[in-house]
Amino acid sequence: MLRIAVPNKGSLAEPAAEMLREAGYRVRRDAKELVVTDSDNEVELFYLRPRDIALYVGSGTIDCGITGRDLLLDSGSGAVEVMALGFGGSTFRYAGRPGQCSSVPEISGHRVATSYPGLVEKHLADRGVSAQVVRLDGAVETAITLGVAEVIADVVETGATLRSQGLEVFGDPILRSEAVLVRRGDTERPGAVDVLRRRLAGVITARHYVMLDYDVPAELVEGACAITPGLESPTVSPLQNRDWAAVRAMVPRARTNAIMDELYELGARAILVTDIAACRL
Repeated sequence: MLRIAVPNKGSLAEPAAEMLREAGYRVRRDAKELVVTDSDNEVELFYLRPRDIALYVGSGTIDCGITGRDLLLDSGSGAVEVMALGFGGSTFRYAGRPGQCSSVPEISGHRVATSYPGLVEKHLADRGVSAQVVRLDGAVETAITLGVAEVIADVVETGATLRSQGLEVFGDPILRSEAVLVRRGDTERPGAVDVLRRRLAGVITARHYVMLDYDVPAELVEGACAITPGLESPTVSPLQNRDWAAVRAMVPRARTNAIMDELYELGARAILVTDIAACRL
């Protein structure tokens, strides 16, 4: 069976479970379940701490898993990113007192508090910056106030929490993270992992596209297809009234209403939108 690691808690847990559910896998119904066997799909789901997933995958104990890109890079394990999953986005940045540091080179000689020491140490080393990295578990925003460090490196969303501590971000982002599917770099089961990858890719596509059906006068088909080119090519079928044709195409969900407006102005009618539950491209 293919062993898949899934976050058991935190911001990635529920979205990861929902994506696997949409991909056709059986997920746990009770938060106390740590292992779920899906015999129909020949997989086992192991619910682990998000921070541990890359380590288990990198060691070969687990075939693949879902975790954050930041946690993967911080782990220093042999796991590699297979694909981004489109949720759990975050930005990792440096912050400090106004006037303390305004660029990464100015961090040299200072102490940097973070929950991601591996990630920060590599980022600084790659830029030739020598600094003491102080590892803290949990929130690091108060590290400067408490005198533990002069700079922090942490996930920044709106920056409101940092401002409440009198801090401001500086320099370019260390990393833009999101949930990713990871596998061992030298995995012996690439085929099984690829099935999972295709299923997840189908879920992502289904979330970003809808199916659009409409009728259009035959002489306007070419113009209509230019508006809805689909992923490869739209499906065009004749109607009983040979002066009209039926067109079907996948269109970006975010542009659905704008595309419908364009089609209506062109002369299309009976424009219908259908959600896509799953797909393979």
